[in-house]
Amino acid sequence: MNKELDYIENVEKAIQKKYGKNAVKDPRSDWSEDKEEKYLEQKKNKQDDKKSSKREKMEADGFLVSRKLLNRNDARNCPICKKYSFETKDDVYIKKFSCCYRCFILHVEGREEKWEDKKRKLLDDDSGKT
Repeated sequence: MNKELDYIENVEKAIQKKYGKNAVKDPRSDWSEDKEEKYLEQKKNKQDDKKSSKREKMEADGFLVSRKLLNRNDARNCPICKKYSFETKDDVYIKKFSCCYRCFILHVEGREEKWEDKKRKLLDDDSGKT
């Protein structure tokens, strides 16, 4: 038992020497009633914020919908066929080619360079109008 305590003391001394006094300090020794009250208050406020954001409703296409259900990112809609995609492989094609996998097979595959030129021209035309 005495050897174990000596070993623990030596390890703590080595840690203190390498990392400083705060590395071996007991965190409970610095905790107070005031800090406990502040912590509980912050925790309560955070829970209240979560609850209120879940209850908050927003209007979307004439309907009231929970904010939690709304996804403002339309990146899952294919700009070519306008279909919404649930497949993860479509995400890659939408990011790289600006179309879903199905449209990639129909319109892009084998014609990637022409597709990029066409896409660039469309973007240039759109920026010139504004």
